[in-house]
Amino acid sequence: MSALSSIYLTLGLYKDFGVTGGFCTSLDKSHGAPLYLQLKTILKERIRQGHWKSNEQLPTEDEICTQFRVSKATVRQALRDLADAGLVRREQGRGTFVADNKIQFGPRYLNSFTDEMRETGMQAASRVLEKKLLEAPEDLARKLQIAAGGELFQLTRLRLAGGEPMGLQTAYIPTELAPGLLEIDFEVESLYDTLQNRYGLTPDHATQAHYAAIADAQQAALLTIAIGAPLLSGERLTMLRGGRPLELTYSHMRGDRYQIQLKLVKLR
Repeated sequence: MSALSSIYLTLGLYKDFGVTGGFCTSLDKSHGAPLYLQLKTILKERIRQGHWKSNEQLPTEDEICTQFRVSKATVRQALRDLADAGLVRREQGRGTFVADNKIQFGPRYLNSFTDEMRETGMQAASRVLEKKLLEAPEDLARKLQIAAGGELFQLTRLRLAGGEPMGLQTAYIPTELAPGLLEIDFEVESLYDTLQNRYGLTPDHATQAHYAAIADAQQAALLTIAIGAPLLSGERLTMLRGGRPLELTYSHMRGDRYQIQLKLVKLR
């Protein structure tokens, strides 16, 4: 039995106590773990098992105090830790709510959106908003290392996960590398699969920058969010093995559905 399982059993997490079901209503004051940590563990387990759903309000601080027979300071510390962990959000004057489930990625591999969604068990889909050929303006030409005015293929898609709008992505690819992209149905085909299987172009590495943004009226309408809602935006330049740029993509992902999680290691 793991140490965590031992704590859960000590806290009574696997006991039935009636209508609220499956969890204990009191803490073990003789246990070595602090009361706020015991309480946090129980509340975290209730959230994990779906006792409260996303955006559902938790009991009030007073109700939790009464149920677990602890002080308000203990309850506040437990809720503060859960908020710091991203499991709940605390709204002044309203209470504590289960946080929205966010899709997390990182450390990152060079994957397509379809691959990322597959890793989470969600069905990815795309709606093509625009695809066209255009002359490369100077900024895009410089990044893709082609002559200004060179021909680019542009593909703008609404990206969906589990049928829900997740983000907007616009990709630019030099047509000299992949002629004929305009004729492909990218609501059915994966762009990366097409580049690799049809053109023999295998993405090797990329540089990506993330930045905060807010949704304008058009983005908000497509993503079914409020105007001014937060977006996690990014710019990714994908290279072939020899270092030649293959694709430049701009992404605007819903801030309430998507986040990047990075593992940082201290230099030694």
